[in-house]
Amino acid sequence: MDNFVFYSPTFFAFGRETEREAGQLIKKFGGSKVLVHYGGGSVVRSGLLERVKTSLTEFGLAFVELGGVKPNPRSGLVYEGIALCKKEGVDFVLAVGGGSAIDSAKAIAAGAIYDGDFWDYYQGKRIEEALPVGTVLTIAAAGSEGSESSVITNEDGMYKRGAGGSAIRPKFSILNPELTQTLPAYQTACGITDIFAHLYERYMTNTKHVEVTDRLLEGLMQTLVQEAPKVIADPDNYEARANIMWAGMMAHNNSCGVGRSQDWASHDIEHELSATYDVAHGAGLAVTMPAVMTYNVDHNVMRFAQAAVRVWGCQMDFENPKNTALAGIQAFRNFLKLIGMPQNFAELGAKAEDIDQMAQTACYGDARKGSLGGFVSLNKEDVSNIYKLMLE
Repeated sequence: MDNFVFYSPTFFAFGRETEREAGQLIKKFGGSKVLVHYGGGSVVRSGLLERVKTSLTEFGLAFVELGGVKPNPRSGLVYEGIALCKKEGVDFVLAVGGGSAIDSAKAIAAGAIYDGDFWDYYQGKRIEEALPVGTVLTIAAAGSEGSESSVITNEDGMYKRGAGGSAIRPKFSILNPELTQTLPAYQTACGITDIFAHLYERYMTNTKHVEVTDRLLEGLMQTLVQEAPKVIADPDNYEARANIMWAGMMAHNNSCGVGRSQDWASHDIEHELSATYDVAHGAGLAVTMPAVMTYNVDHNVMRFAQAAVRVWGCQMDFENPKNTALAGIQAFRNFLKLIGMPQNFAELGAKAEDIDQMAQTACYGDARKGSLGGFVSLNKEDVSNIYKLMLE
């Protein structure tokens, strides 16, 4: 196990009607004028936004609003939010929505007290200062409610890139599983796939002797395998949604990733799909992850075989462990298909003729140096080959 520092101070309010605590929590963490940042119709139609605003008013908090966050959140709205915060003297940013709203809120919070272009942070500069951020979560997926990361799409070139820093880890997050019960099955499945990706990206490590975090990751994966079919069959299953929501937070606040190298190749490769075709991130990951695993399996057959046995219940083939490893990857594919996720380029609406450009951008676009991945170092040719596996 590697040396590590882990600090995760987010305050969580979990359970029914906890969104009514938003005003109290902002007050607790020093806010006085709030930017309420959200997406579109669902938080308005459900009455959630109104309940949150009522809570702010009850605690004497002034606020301004900025809606319009889209999936794969865009830089243009971030710039708009930064300007609004500076103009209005905002001292706290509250995201109401899913990972896209939260990631956009984090970018605004960082940019609002930075003299340069906020995109500097998405080209490798660490975020050391930001306005405090709180969240009211509406979908279990990105894990941004507990993480120190944010992903934004720059509309100048359509680069989808990530930034990080403890300054943007939320001061509090409100997690009410009831708020996820109205989600369409497809969105729920995309979220579950994203959670799985955050677990597998950490599981694919070259660090030895990481049994504690291996077991944590495996346990969370098993939870998803058990609970996902329940919520697809019965959207109102509160307990299953509660387990998935907390698993989503644990998957990405890095409590399961400390002391070990991590991969993130699947995310970097998928980001080109969602930037190019505006597909849901989880749907893109459902096609990307099995292809990356298949391509990388020979790098450490026993790591894949271990997941196959411990997570998917495959029998260990001691004479040929690769058979077990591949069986585990196929079991993962089957799970993704079971919950309604796409299996290939055709189902995503992606095109073979775009492969070369996406591989080029993944490896070299927007200040990248030519390779990606922390488990196996992948160059442009490798990435292109992985995209080709997704055609099948």
